[in-house]
Amino acid sequence: MFKVAIPNKGALSDAAVAILTEAGYRCKRHGRELFVRDAEHEVEFIYLRPRDIAIYVGQGIIDAGITGRDLARDSRATVEERLALGIGRSRFCYAVPKESGTGPDDFSGMRIATSYPNIVRADLEARGVEANVVRLDGAVEISIQLGVADLIADVVESGRTLVEAGLKIVGEPILTSEAVVVTRPDYDGSDKLDALLRRLEGILVARAYVLLEYVVPVERRDAACRLTPGVKSPTLSPVSDPDWVAVAAMVKTKGLNKIIDALSELGAQGIIAHDIRTCRL
Repeated sequence: MFKVAIPNKGALSDAAVAILTEAGYRCKRHGRELFVRDAEHEVEFIYLRPRDIAIYVGQGIIDAGITGRDLARDSRATVEERLALGIGRSRFCYAVPKESGTGPDDFSGMRIATSYPNIVRADLEARGVEANVVRLDGAVEISIQLGVADLIADVVESGRTLVEAGLKIVGEPILTSEAVVVTRPDYDGSDKLDALLRRLEGILVARAYVLLEYVVPVERRDAACRLTPGVKSPTLSPVSDPDWVAVAAMVKTKGLNKIIDALSELGAQGIIAHDIRTCRL
C-alpha cells in the first residue's frame, strides 16, 4: 500500500484534500480518523500535523507527503520536492516595529521571535549575523509588545496582521513557500508515485487554462489565432456559413478577459470559456 501524508487541519489540509479529490483519489475524512484508505488506487492517506510530515517521509515511514515548503525546510528532514502545487503561497519575512530603521544585516545581538527557528538560524548564519532566536509556537507578532523579542520572522500572506500589530517587513523574503509534494531523495520511485504526480500535474494545468471557443469571420481567422494559439495550434472547424469559422483553443486563465476583449474587437462572436477538469500537455 502506497502511503501519502496530508495535513490534518487548516487551510493547507483543505487545499490538499481538494486537489487530491479532483485528481480522483478518495481521501476525505468523515470524522477525525487518521487513516483513509483508497482501495481502488491502493493508496493510504494519513492525516498528520503539517510540521511532522517531512520528518515521517524523510525517515522512510511514509512514502510521500504534502506539506509546506517552509515546514519541510524548518524540519531539517532529508526530503526532496517532487512537485510544487501552487497552493498556500506565502512569504517568510523579517518584520520590525514600523518606526525602526533596522535591516537584516543589523540584527546582531537582537532577539528574533519565530515559529521557524531553523530557517532563521540558517539565514542568519549565511549573513554572518549572531542573534538570539526565540522559538514560539504561535502569535509571534505580539511578542515584541510583550517584551519577548525585538523583531520577528514569520509567514506573511497579505501582511495585514503585521500592519495591525504595528510592524513592517524589512529585507527580501527569506523564503517563498507553497504546498509541495515531498519524498526521500533516494526514493526509487513506484508506479503509484508516478501516477500521483501525473494526476496532480493534470489538475494544475487544468486550473491554469480554460478551453475557449468562438466563431470568427474567415478573413480575420489568422489574427484571432494569433490571440489564441493554443498549446500546439488552435482547432479550426467549418460552420454552415462559409464566411465564418469555429475556433477552439486552450487559453491561460490569467489574462483571459483581455483576450476575450481583443477577440470581440476582431468581430468574434459566441465566445465561451469552459473550465477544464484535468489535462495532460
